[in-house]
Amino acid sequence: MKFFENTVYARFFILITSFVVIGVVVWNISVFYEGVKQEEREKMRIWSSAQESINKAGEEQDLNLELEILNANDDIPMFIVDEFNQFKEVNNIPESISKDSTKLRRYFESIKAQNQPIVIDLDKVGKQYLYYSDSAVLTKIKYYPFILLLIIFLLLGLIYLYYITAKNSEKNKLWAGMAKETAHQIGTPLSSLVGWMEILRSENVNPDYIKEIEKDIDRLKTITERFSKVGSKLTLEEASLNTVVEHSFNYLRDRSSKLIEFSVELPDKKLTCKLNPVLLSWTIENLTKNAIDAMKGRGELSLLLFEDKNGFKIHIKDTGKGIPASKFKTIFQPGYSTKKRGWGLGLSLSKRIIEDYHYGKIRVLTSSAEKGTTFEIRLPKLS
Repeated sequence: MKFFENTVYARFFILITSFVVIGVVVWNISVFYEGVKQEEREKMRIWSSAQESINKAGEEQDLNLELEILNANDDIPMFIVDEFNQFKEVNNIPESISKDSTKLRRYFESIKAQNQPIVIDLDKVGKQYLYYSDSAVLTKIKYYPFILLLIIFLLLGLIYLYYITAKNSEKNKLWAGMAKETAHQIGTPLSSLVGWMEILRSENVNPDYIKEIEKDIDRLKTITERFSKVGSKLTLEEASLNTVVEHSFNYLRDRSSKLIEFSVELPDKKLTCKLNPVLLSWTIENLTKNAIDAMKGRGELSLLLFEDKNGFKIHIKDTGKGIPASKFKTIFQPGYSTKKRGWGLGLSLSKRIIEDYHYGKIRVLTSSAEKGTTFEIRLPKLS
C-alpha cells in the first residue's frame, strides 16, 4: 500500500493504533475492576444482612447459613464500629497492625474513604457501621493497568531503540559503502592520470603546466584518502592541531574570492591532540566552504583556535545570512541542504568525523541574520 510507503504516515498509523489498543485494554480492565468492586460490596451487604439476622433470630431458629456467610469472608479487611467510631469487631487485618492500637486506628482512618459504610441495624444495641477495604485481589487489579502500561511503554521503548539502532547501523554501512566505492571509482582514473603526467613530463611539456597538474592530482589523492577512511577503523595519532587547522583554512583562502577577508588566530603554544589529520582537515574545509557560500563571495571569515580547561576549541565565524535557531540541529542531518544542487552530506560527514571518530562535539554556537554564523568544534585533550 502506498500509504505505508510514507514513513510519516506509517509512524502516525502505528502510534494511533498503539494508543487505541492501550485504551481498549485499560478500558476493559477498568470495567472489570468496577465489576469486582461491586461484587465485593454485595458480599459485604450480604455479610451485614447475615449479622442482622443473627441478632434478630430466636433461640430455636436455624442459623447455619448465616454463620457460614460470616465465616466465608476471609479476604476483605473490615471494621464494625458504633456511632462513636469505637471498634466492635475487626476482621482480616494483618496481625502486625491489629495488635497495635495506634496502627489499627490509623489503618481504619485510611480505609474509611475507600468505600461507603454499610449500616447494620441491630435492634438490641442500635446501629453499627461496616467499613471495609478492597481485597488484595481488587488492589492488584487496581494497579494492574499502571503496571501493564509501564511494561507496554518499556517494550515500545526497546522496540524503538532497536529500530533506531538498526537504522543507524544500516545508514552507517551505506555511508561506508558509498565512501569506499567513491574512493575506488576515483582511484582508477587517478592512477591513469599519474601515468599520463609522467608521459607529459618526458615530452618536455612546460614545467608550470606539470606543476599545476600535480597539484590537482595531489588534491584528488587527498579526496580519495578521505573517502577511503570513512567507515574504516581509524587510529588517531598525536599531531599539531595548529598545523592541521591553519593548512586547511589557508588552502581554501588561496582558492576563494578576493572579496572575502580571511583571518586566522592561533595560540603561540603548540596544541597537540589525538586526531586524524586527513579527516579533521576535511571538516575544517567543509565548514569553511559553507561559510563562503553563505556570504556569496563577499564578507569576513575568521578562524580561532584556543585551549580551555575542557579541551581544544575551534571557532569558524562568517558574516553570512545566518541560520534559524530551529535549524541548529537539523543542518547536521543527512540530506538537509539549502543549496539547489547540494546533497546535504557535508555537515553530516563533519559531525560524524568529529563526534564518532574524534570523540568531540560540533555545533552552531551563535547565528543571526545581522552577524552571521559561528560554528564550534570541541576536541578532547590527550588522556
